[in-house]
Amino acid sequence: NIYLIDCPGVVVDTAGDTEADSVLKGVVRAERLEHPQEFIPDVCNVVKREHIAAQYGLPKDGDDTWKDCTELLEMISKKMGRLLKGGEPCLRSAATSMLHDFQRGRLPHYVAPPELKEDEEDNAKVEINNNMDGVKLKKQNLDKIGEEHLKEKETAGEEEKEADTKMNESNDEDDDSDDDDDDD
Repeated sequence: NIYLIDCPGVVVDTAGDTEADSVLKGVVRAERLEHPQEFIPDVCNVVKREHIAAQYGLPKDGDDTWKDCTELLEMISKKMGRLLKGGEPCLRSAATSMLHDFQRGRLPHYVAPPELKEDEEDNAKVEINNNMDGVKLKKQNLDKIGEEHLKEKETAGEEEKEADTKMNESNDEDDDSDDDDDDD
């Protein structure tokens, strides 16, 4: 199988990333992790409970649902039939499967863009004001932009309807006069 992953550039392991960040970004393959179950709490923090429940066919509320990540992995492994000797759930394979689903987008989540530092914003405002000596910035109300175009379109639409009505009336009169000619 070939997976096409669209991203804004190459996903690399940056200096500030933790091991969990690297795994969640998909830099490290889930199958190659020694203990993939260690990263499941990070997945659970990012993905909403209802998405996890929907993906694996588990109840999201009530007494039958999971209370921690270990119970979640046990439920997933039993549901998928991944059991060890003696019927014990295989947490490793369930965690690998869950990480794989996360990396491939089957567990929907989003990452908010990094916030701009306040210092950078302040510097940008000062720079704009310094570059425009003698020019006063005017605050604009952009809520009503485009309303004049809407009014023009409405009046144009009404004019077209009137023209169509007049044309239809003249065609009806022509048809009536043709009918009179046929009677002779």
